[in-house]
Amino acid sequence: MGGVLPARRLGVTAEEWLACASDLAAAGARLLALWAAPVGSITAQAVVRAALAGSHGVLVAELAVQAEDPATGDAVYPGLGTIFPCAARMQRAAYDTCKVRATDPDRRPWLRHAAWPDGFWPLAPGRSDQLQPAPAAAIDDYPFVRVQGEGVHEIAVGPVHAGIIEPGHFRFSVVGEKVLRLEERLGYTHKGIERRFTELDLFAGQRLAARVSGDSTVAYSWAYCQAVECLAGCSVPPRAAWLRALMLEIERVANHLGDLGALGGDAGFAFGLSQFSRLKEQWLRAVGAVFGRRYLMDTIVPGGTAVDVATGAGRMLAQQAHTLAGEVRALRQIYDEHDGVRDRFAAAGCATPELAAQLGLTGLAGRASGQAFDARVDWPCAPFDALAPAIVTRIEGDVAARVALRFDELGESCRLIARIAADLPDGVCRAALAAPAESRFGLGIVEGWRGPVLVAIDAGPGERVLRCHPHDPSWQNWPVLEHAIIGNIVPDFPLINKSFNLSYSGHDL
Repeated sequence: MGGVLPARRLGVTAEEWLACASDLAAAGARLLALWAAPVGSITAQAVVRAALAGSHGVLVAELAVQAEDPATGDAVYPGLGTIFPCAARMQRAAYDTCKVRATDPDRRPWLRHAAWPDGFWPLAPGRSDQLQPAPAAAIDDYPFVRVQGEGVHEIAVGPVHAGIIEPGHFRFSVVGEKVLRLEERLGYTHKGIERRFTELDLFAGQRLAARVSGDSTVAYSWAYCQAVECLAGCSVPPRAAWLRALMLEIERVANHLGDLGALGGDAGFAFGLSQFSRLKEQWLRAVGAVFGRRYLMDTIVPGGTAVDVATGAGRMLAQQAHTLAGEVRALRQIYDEHDGVRDRFAAAGCATPELAAQLGLTGLAGRASGQAFDARVDWPCAPFDALAPAIVTRIEGDVAARVALRFDELGESCRLIARIAADLPDGVCRAALAAPAESRFGLGIVEGWRGPVLVAIDAGPGERVLRCHPHDPSWQNWPVLEHAIIGNIVPDFPLINKSFNLSYSGHDL
């Protein structure tokens, strides 16, 4: 990660692939991402990569796989689902896009939804030149898991939702109002992001990365640029690094304000919704006055930033953060003392620390369930190594804990913003980059407001992107929501779902 993140690649055999994952899991490592990259050579059809995060950094294990299944011609590799349960959907997505199949038993399609015909893999070698292949003739009959028993019935929600929410299907199995099982299905939009990356040059891809999941545009832009800077062997100027951190914390504040208001609204507390909506609007207006845009899309570019901050504007933003922190503290006391809000938040949607560790819950939701990991703290790149952000955890793992984490992290972000604005180094905010002369691999990881965002890039000679994989922490966290809702009542699902606030768009690649 631009010479900062302790990361290394390791080519492994099929036996070593399993042994490596098993040994690292036993040592407390977590799976950050799993994806496939097409090769199409004589010796391998594809390479499967697993980014494994341990206490000393990241290991990217790489397994070259060749066609082994005589019936289908699929490239087959050992599945990691029994070691890292969160790998299951990532493995299914790798097959849908690259025709690389894991040996794990769940082989249902995850992304295809019959949106393209059998025999078409968007990222596989020899793919059709059609940008948008014709859909399959038949509707995909997805085999949801059925719950049997007296009084059990199903409630299907989505994939089309009211308002502006993105498509996602939720299949509840319930008795009365109590949820026995929830099964999700995502990935309906088929934006073609991963394939589109291969049609862009290396130094233009950050614009697409910024649009993977719009509420995390800074995190994705920064992670993409880290990967590019790793490829190019470039270090960004100190001022650019501090500006990037400023933007990341601004994004964190905006999202936490919106979520705290929405959670109050879902608990029937309209006062909370209106007050946090007011604060978010004031915050975005201040950001717009400083940066010329309310949301910081396209502000981070390879080599640095596309915008700078004047000294007076930085002081104004710091003052706004100080005022905001005071108002948030007052609202937190109101939330804590409101009987109805406490009753709705406490013990709802619980993910115990044991369950969180087993399923790989990460980011804010993970820290609310005792998983003390934050890339800003564990792998601090500049300027977080100097800023020393505080990491806050809870062990209750319920809606109340996830709300408390938002309050804590919002206050810490306001402190960081004031510190960054006061100590912003002088100098330029962008350095020149040269395209890599040969094929290389770059990795970027940034702790977004939701959790760690990963971007991995395979680049060819010049400025060619061979493969770019952007990974959202929601891949790990969506399956945990299925467990957290068990035993709760159906009307509490919107509240529990919002307390996780996971990305649909981050799955739709």
